Amino acid sequence: MKRTKVPSEITGKVWKIEAKPGDKVAEDEPIIILESMKMEIPVSAPVDCTVVEILVAEGDTVAEGQTVAIIES
Repeated sequence: MKRTKVPSEITGKVWKIEAKPGDKVAEDEPIIILESMKMEIPVSAPVDCTVVEILVAEGDTVAEGQTVAIIES
């Protein structure tokens, strides 16, 4: 199994966490939804995987490039 860090592509606020550790998610399925400039931007799974860890909480501010989740594929 390969572990991968999932980064935020933008600076924004964590609006909603869609997946929790142990969840299996499909490629392009949202793991976290960010809010920036009143737009919702999903942070999606790059591949079919299992979520290992979510590193942010709802309401947190994240920076572009910050790791927000760790997945295993």
